[in-house]
Amino acid sequence: MKKNQTSITSVLLMSLSDDQKTIHVLFIFFLLIYLMTVFSNLLIIRLVVTCAHLHTPMYFFLGNLAFLDMSYSSVTAPSMLSHLITQHWSMSLSECKAQMFFVMFFGTSEAFLLSSMSYDRYVAICRPLHYSQVMSWRRCNHLVSLVWSSGFFAPIIYTLLLGRLTFCGPNVIQNFFCDLPHVLYLSCTDPTINVLILIIVGSVLSAIAFVATFYPYVMIFRAVLRIRTSDGKSKAFSTCTSHLTVVLIYYASITFIYLIPEANNLQILNQLVSIIYTLITPLLNPLIYSLRSKDLKAALQRALHIQRLHPDTATRR
Repeated sequence: MKKNQTSITSVLLMSLSDDQKTIHVLFIFFLLIYLMTVFSNLLIIRLVVTCAHLHTPMYFFLGNLAFLDMSYSSVTAPSMLSHLITQHWSMSLSECKAQMFFVMFFGTSEAFLLSSMSYDRYVAICRPLHYSQVMSWRRCNHLVSLVWSSGFFAPIIYTLLLGRLTFCGPNVIQNFFCDLPHVLYLSCTDPTINVLILIIVGSVLSAIAFVATFYPYVMIFRAVLRIRTSDGKSKAFSTCTSHLTVVLIYYASITFIYLIPEANNLQILNQLVSIIYTLITPLLNPLIYSLRSKDLKAALQRALHIQRLHPDTATRR
């Protein structure tokens, strides 16, 4: 238990830089990153909704991923940009808890969404003749409902349990946004129960999401290795390389931030990985899918072509 029992009402986030020129450069850079993230993910959502040939389970999940990435980035980027331009890195404790909840909510939901997308790729490659039957719209809607409810379950438990804790100084959070481990560190009451539930619930959900994401790829690789022709193997791999790339980036960032204790002592490196995880990855995901998906590129080209032919109609829309 900490000696200082004075309750705090605000927290102080770590500044990304103390140099004014660097701050201006960082503000412009992160603003462009955030605007590109919102634009690219909104574009994917629009294409998935408006293009009939993208009304398939794969792109249905991709549209949800685009919404998740845009939302996740919007939880941290606007506040960070505001702190950069004003140089006031303080945040009320209630705002910090709210940001923590949504960071966990969208992060957990993305883990389960990636596992649903893995299952979709497994059915497409290993059971192609039964794909339309297995991946019916009813099942897709059930999977997405499960994704969002699973993402909500753990964060709401963690957030409600914070009510049993008293927070006191020091009120410094060693990052540019609020996350549960940093918030627990501010507690001057014993957080053992919170930490225990965090470990148990987090471990169970993480194990389920991890197995559900990577086990289908084990089955996919076994099926692909049985294909005799190199063209057949390349076509099979090409249908899942985009998703596998996104999965590897996601789990690499999560591993470094949460599972490597030494990383917490390396402030600059930890902040860099947090920036990649919260700001860069939500931009990379739509770019990866756009570059690899012929259907998505064709839909974009068709939309741009229609806009050139009918600019007045596009403007009215």
